[in-house]
Order: sequence, then C-alpha cells, then structure tokens
Amino acid sequence: MTRKIVIDPVTRVEGHGKVTIHLDAGGNVAQSRLHIVEFRGFERFVQGRPYWEAPVLVQRLCGICPVSHLLAAAKAMDVVVGAGTGDGLPPTAEKMRRLMHYGQIFQSHSLHFFYLASPDLLLGHESDPATRNVVGVALTHRELAVQAINMRKYGQEVIAATAGKKIHGTGAIPGGVNKCLTEAERDALLHGPAPLNADQMVTWAQGAVDFFKNYYRKNKEFVDGFSQFPSNHLSLVRADGGMDLYHGVLRGVDADGKRILDDVDPQDYLEHFREEVKPWSYMKFPYLRALGPEKGWYRVGPLARLNTAEFIPTPLAQAEFEEFKAVTRGKPNNMCLHTHWARLIEVLHAAESMRELLQDPDILGGELQVKGRRRAEGVGLLEAPRGTLFHHYRVGDDDLIEMANLIVSTTNNNEPMNRAVNCVARALLTGVKEITEGMLNAIEVAIRAYDPCLSCATHAYGQMPLDVTLLDAAGAVVSHRRKPGR
Repeated sequence: MTRKIVIDPVTRVEGHGKVTIHLDAGGNVAQSRLHIVEFRGFERFVQGRPYWEAPVLVQRLCGICPVSHLLAAAKAMDVVVGAGTGDGLPPTAEKMRRLMHYGQIFQSHSLHFFYLASPDLLLGHESDPATRNVVGVALTHRELAVQAINMRKYGQEVIAATAGKKIHGTGAIPGGVNKCLTEAERDALLHGPAPLNADQMVTWAQGAVDFFKNYYRKNKEFVDGFSQFPSNHLSLVRADGGMDLYHGVLRGVDADGKRILDDVDPQDYLEHFREEVKPWSYMKFPYLRALGPEKGWYRVGPLARLNTAEFIPTPLAQAEFEEFKAVTRGKPNNMCLHTHWARLIEVLHAAESMRELLQDPDILGGELQVKGRRRAEGVGLLEAPRGTLFHHYRVGDDDLIEMANLIVSTTNNNEPMNRAVNCVARALLTGVKEITEGMLNAIEVAIRAYDPCLSCATHAYGQMPLDVTLLDAAGAVVSHRRKPGR
C-alpha cells in the first residue's frame, strides 16, 4: 500500500495544476508528479483561419505573456509572407518589435519575482499563508512593493506604445509592424516624470539584482541546496554566442557545459525535437531527438539562458552575468532557486535594452512592413519570459492555416518541473508523520521558480480548493488539511 498526498491547485502561478505524491509503506517518496489536468486546444482553434489572424488569435492563450505569442506567431508568418527568418525586416519594424518584447520581459519578470516569488523569500515559505502574499510584502517592505508596481507599470506602458494595447495588442503583423512611436510617446518613456522613465528603471533593476544577492549571501545554504539536480539547458543565442531574447540560433548544453545542440536554425527544429505524451497530463514532454526522452529533456528560461549564452550584450547586465557565472566557476548552474537571480539579471538587461532602443531614431519612422515570395510554412521562435517558445504553421494556397504546432515555454519545462517537485518531496516528506502547510508550500516554491504559465497549455474553470489527506500504509487517515478555493 502507498500513501497519497494531493496538492490541488498549485498556487501563485498563472493557471492551474496539481501535484500528487505517493509514499510507500516505509514512508519513502515512490512517485511524484505535476499534473496539468485541463485541456486547451489552440493548435486546432487556428486551423481554417486566415494566416494573418494567427498573431492576434494565439496571444489569447494568456493574459500574462500575450506579447510573446503575438511575436512568435508574427515571426512564423514573416517566413510565410517572404519577409525572411528574423533578419529581413526593415530596421524600424525589427526595433519596434524588440522594444515591445523587452517591455514584456521587464513587466513579466517584475510581476513574477515581486508578486509571486518574493513572499516566500521575504516572509519565509513556512510563514502564515494569510500574509505570505504580495499584500504581506507591501505591509512589511512598502518601498519594495511600490517599486515593483511601478516597474510593471512601466513595462506595460512600453507594450501599450508599441503594440497598441497593454494586453492583447495588435502591433506585430506578418512582415513587420503596424505603427512606430511618436516623439511624444518616445519622450514619455525615455524622459518622463519620475519614476516612470528609462533611467529610473535601470536604477531599480540594478537594485533588484542587489536585493537578491544580499538575500543569497545571508541564505546561501538554503538557496544552493533547495532543489538542485543536473539537467540539459536550451535557449536561443546570437551567432556570436551572446544573449538575444528576440532572435537567434538554438543552442543546448548538458549539465557539464558540453554542447548537445550546436546553433541550429529554428526553421529546422523538427529535425531535432520530439514531444512525448503521457497519460496523466495534458501537457506534453519535449526532448532532443538525438538523446531520446530519458536523457534528452532540458530546462528553458532565465537559468538556461545564462547557462547557454557566452555573454550579455549590455554592460550592466554583463557585469552581473560574470558574477553569476563565477558562483559555478563558469559551469552550468543547476540550482533551482538561482533562476530568480538569473531572472533579475534579465530584468536589468531588458531595462538597458529599452533605454538604448528609445534613443534610436529608427523607432520614430521608417518602413514598417515588407513582403516577398510567398511560402507555405513558417517557424517563429523567441525567448519568452519563461523560456524558449516555438510556433510552427503550415498555410494552404487559400491563405488558411492547415496546421499549427506550439511548444510553449512551460511545456519545455515540464520534465524539469516534475524533477523539482520530486527533489523537494524526497527531501521534506520522506518518513513524515504529519503534513504541514509549509511542506506543501515548499513544493510549490520549486514550481514557482520556473514561473509556469499553465494556461498556455490548459484551461482553468471554477473554484479549485486545496484538499490534502495523508494516509498510512493501511489506509487510515493520519492527517488532513483543507484550504478554500480562490
């Protein structure tokens, strides 16, 4: 007989999922899984629709990262309309898209770290759940909370200026963009009244990195030891190995830093990737074809990007990158909670990049859209806040979409999240006699490090309570806790 622990739903993530943990008769963790229990079929929804609708349709996958899906679909349709595979757009179009994308990275990372992850760090993952949230952070660290709100607001203003709306905009279209910035929009973002200007965002981003480094110095043993396991890492990089969150080639490294995917053209992704289906989750399990499902799984996202890139092409973030890499002496970093450190370094990179782009005259005017020889198929990849995002479409002669395949960032992280759950469960629940809320939350802390956007692959419906029962080997109830739905 086994004992079964269920965490349903996982909280402080975007969307809904649940965790099941099975303990054997000896109290050891026999099995743990992160389940995605709802289905969302956008790959079928877009079939039969005109190809130019794809960018605005697929971004409805999510209200947190719609810009990422808008741009990935637009990049795929760039190929379809003959505008190239990322380097064929007019300068104004590419720079407007990049500014839009960095606004998305900036606001999404700020939201995740300060609103969803920092309560566990600042208040403790075993603290009272009634105050272990963004309200508790605001009550105990008011200045930090105000900063977080304004950082996210600034990122949203950048998105509004480039995409037309803060959520579900229309700025990116096949072959380019449909607007540039006015001088008034540019000046408001670059030199607007404090605190909503580019210089203040760079300063605050530096402060956010310093905040985590100070926390790390005081809690090194906890941060390093919490959910650490070897893995492969994957991301886009520039041709010279530099970080590029908008465009590049696919690079993969193993846990020791050995190259396992050597700068592959995104248009050729199907030659290198496969997706495995398992009966207990609606979310698929991607892996590298050459290594197979057992050894070919990988992490994506901020930690993976800092493990695959050779440098960051903005000076302040590069200095922080060098300090980050020094912790593991240049080797890949496989420590789960270091993802937050990497995330904040990317916040700084995004702030620097936005300031640089806002000073570029190309964003004020120029050619917005190009087209060339029509093609039947296109692939668009970029680095979404949560990791590498794949969009692949096939379009018929009638201009209607015939096939769509989306591998979203959270799907790429499916196996790593399951490994993280298992790692924490084995450390905390082996031989346990009574469930504590802190134990359950620690498992969720591991999932939150990946910043999963579960609704990209699922659909949430209704109020889902947390109801956990611990049974002994004979099936008798040892402990029971219930948390109301939200």
